[in-house]
Amino acid sequence: MPGFPIVSIPLLCTLLGMLPVAASAAPAADETGAQIITGEQPSDIIARVGDQPISFNQIEIMLNSSGVIGMNIPPPGTEERNLVRLELLDKIVSANLLYLDALDKGVDKAPVYQHEVERFTESTLVSMYRQKVLIGDLPVSDEEIMAYYENNIVDDTPFTKDLGMAIEAKLRKQKYQVRMADLRKRLREGVSVSIDEVQLDPAQDGDRDSDTVVARVDQAPITWGEVRTILVTPKDAGTVESRTAVLNDFIDRRIMLQKARAVNLEADPKFQQRLNEFRKLRLIAMHRGQLVEVIEPTDDEIRAYYKEHRDRITIPAARRIQMVVMTAKEDAEKVKQQIESGEITIYEAAQEFSIDPNAKKTLGEMGWVEHGTGFPELDELAFSLPLNTIGGPVESPAGWHLVKVLEIREAANTDISQADTWRKTRRMMIKERMNEYTADLRKNHYKVELYNDVLNRLFEEEMGQVPAQPEVAPPGEQGAS
Repeated sequence: MPGFPIVSIPLLCTLLGMLPVAASAAPAADETGAQIITGEQPSDIIARVGDQPISFNQIEIMLNSSGVIGMNIPPPGTEERNLVRLELLDKIVSANLLYLDALDKGVDKAPVYQHEVERFTESTLVSMYRQKVLIGDLPVSDEEIMAYYENNIVDDTPFTKDLGMAIEAKLRKQKYQVRMADLRKRLREGVSVSIDEVQLDPAQDGDRDSDTVVARVDQAPITWGEVRTILVTPKDAGTVESRTAVLNDFIDRRIMLQKARAVNLEADPKFQQRLNEFRKLRLIAMHRGQLVEVIEPTDDEIRAYYKEHRDRITIPAARRIQMVVMTAKEDAEKVKQQIESGEITIYEAAQEFSIDPNAKKTLGEMGWVEHGTGFPELDELAFSLPLNTIGGPVESPAGWHLVKVLEIREAANTDISQADTWRKTRRMMIKERMNEYTADLRKNHYKVELYNDVLNRLFEEEMGQVPAQPEVAPPGEQGAS
């Protein structure tokens, strides 16, 4: 199969802001500074933005995740699926450009960002320590399953695979509950914990200093200032008992964090992967938010943009209609009487009497028609008819038409003073300005490389793994000999 069988190089380059480059020992660069690389590359790396690699697996994860809800995901091995992949690749390229730009502008040095990374680090370490160390694996043996079956299942109930799986799940849940029941006891083994319940009395909140010690863990103090925000909340029951329970949970988390670091969970590859992903995604989101504040359009700019691009913003009124087209007015009137009397349906009339060559297949359904796009007489009739009412006959160059309105969509975004119209116009402006910003990064600041041979190979491999679909004869030819 010749190179790049699914998606053409020009289309790919348009999506990625590149121009095709002939294979050579030293790859040429276009005016954007981007390159398309041919030759041996890592098996799954399909592009790079600066020093940031982009893998094919990243696109597959996005393709199958909630991140692309609303996108139509075509089946594997199709040109349409590869076009969706290229759209996602373009989004990943833009995200990486913003990431590198954020690093160069020192966004990662911001105290807010550093604080969020630290909070994520601590919560992830606590979660991993609880799962990996305190809970750990909960294996259920075949012997345990059979013992439960023999002692608890009604006689004469056959043992099946599904029953065995249900018993295994039940036993694993029981083991989990046992582990959780003594989790605090096991966690605090060898740790000295004391809580001063006198200092948790809600009646004393107004007189208590921030540096008042409310608890100690191995003599390390926990002050009122550290825990006030988690103890004094709208959900606070206002009792020493409720605050003690919350404080105990806080202490457990602190101990788990200390022990997680003591066993070097920070070196765990899964932890590092999750942390790096959070750092990158959070930095991109923060940088994008800051850029939006800079490029925020003024009210006058929004009004001017709406005036210039109104045809892209407004949604014209439309009707989903069904029609029967006939040669003579008298015939159309007769058919209309038959439909209105219930003698035939409009679907039957379209199939039997319409001169529209597609009517036998469409049964007269014409889809959505926007106001002002059809013959004037038909347009006037379609947009004056009530829902589910037969109108006509009315003449056009094609013949005499009977029309039924199946669904109505009112015009929208027709006035910039409407809140929805204003929001849509603002979003479009911000999106265009953000696209211009990332296009400049791509052209003037960071090198973008596409590994054409790798992408081509992966597309071809998928095509080879997808069984060919049998050809289906058109409806009129099925069963023909």
